[in-house]
Amino acid sequence: MQKSLSIVIPNYNGKHLLEKYLPSVFIAAQNANTEFEIIVIDDGSKDDSIDFIKQHYPNVKLLINDKNRGFSYTCNYGIKESKYELILLLNSDVKLDPDYFASQWKYFEREDTFGVMARIMSFDESRIEDAARLLYYSGCRIKANKFYYSENPTDENVYTAYLSGANALVDAKKLKELGGFDEIYSPFSSEDFDLSLRAWQLGWKCYYEHQSFCFHHVSGSTKTQIKSNFIKKIYYRNRYILQGIHLNGTRRVLYPLQQIFTELIPKLLTGKTWVWDSYKDYLNHKDRINESKKRLDLLKTKYNSNRNIGDVITVINQSLTHKKIKRL
Repeated sequence: MQKSLSIVIPNYNGKHLLEKYLPSVFIAAQNANTEFEIIVIDDGSKDDSIDFIKQHYPNVKLLINDKNRGFSYTCNYGIKESKYELILLLNSDVKLDPDYFASQWKYFEREDTFGVMARIMSFDESRIEDAARLLYYSGCRIKANKFYYSENPTDENVYTAYLSGANALVDAKKLKELGGFDEIYSPFSSEDFDLSLRAWQLGWKCYYEHQSFCFHHVSGSTKTQIKSNFIKKIYYRNRYILQGIHLNGTRRVLYPLQQIFTELIPKLLTGKTWVWDSYKDYLNHKDRINESKKRLDLLKTKYNSNRNIGDVITVINQSLTHKKIKRL
């Protein structure tokens, strides 16, 4: 039951990646035997990405930001301009298997599917980089850094806490209803986790399909071009923001104490002063965090959902009861 397909690829100084991996995207899309479009959104590149696309891929829909705006804004531009039933959110440093889509169509026969992600392999095929993720609380903090997959190759009910932004096939209507990625996370990091948590809380499901796979170019991401302390600052700030949006009740009240005593003070004592900048920046986002929470609450009311993070954890854990799983 193939559906029409829009493939959205953000690009920043990634000409060398597009040269290598865009051909695999066309092959996989053509093998899907459905209507498709490929959208590349350039986010203020300084290399020859734009000229390369215009010269070699005139059938690609090329969108160009007026300046560098970050991952969320760039993807959202492509999402808004897409026209088909499903959207594949794809990083430019990912190579698709020729039959990438074959095992994924079945998930969209279910009305409550938000999306599905494939297995992400290292480029040398030596290890799995990303699989299904378990959702759990670590103290007051929401985490999803434990990977697993089902040892039953025909298992079609493997849930994941979130769909990787590097490789996520999603229902376009649902994605647009959520407003795409929350741009509070700009320029990058945590936006895919947040997106999936919002979908789960509306009663929609995120799946992992082990038989579908792609390959990740190690260190291919353009984030590696940015100074590491800046990356760490944004990474931690956005991690704080995600907790601020999705925690509720006692955990929301106690979370600042966990931040201060288990993260801020230890890091400051070891000279990692960038963490203080992260924390201050997080505090400066309080109004936007509250706006994001309000938008989510309004959508939950619209879809008559009272599901929270604890409920999502329960759903995922209960799905594992009779499964034989492999943890990574």
